[in-house]
Amino acid sequence: MSEDDIEEIRQKKLEELKEKKGSQEELEQRKQQQEAQKKKLLKKIMTSEARQRLSNLRMAKPEFVESIEQQLILLAQKGSIQGKIDDDQFKKILKKAQSDSKDINIKRR
Repeated sequence: MSEDDIEEIRQKKLEELKEKKGSQEELEQRKQQQEAQKKKLLKKIMTSEARQRLSNLRMAKPEFVESIEQQLILLAQKGSIQGKIDDDQFKKILKKAQSDSKDINIKRR
């Protein structure tokens, strides 16, 4: 291989890395925008106490909270939510969502 070939390969690799980095930055930016929109919508449909409970729960069960947030957003987009969800209503929603999850019972003999 000549030096020209090596330089050409380096340039191609450099361009690929730049494209890859650009696409990763774009994905990260899109993710941040979606997160900001989600927070804005949740702020609109929930009281501060309910949002505080949601953030506290996020520390323990992030996947569960993510699914609850998605459900709340879908309900808000459909127009099913009238007014703001207060802490008591949110507790009821959480209890219902937890009872819907599968319980695993282990019986010892």
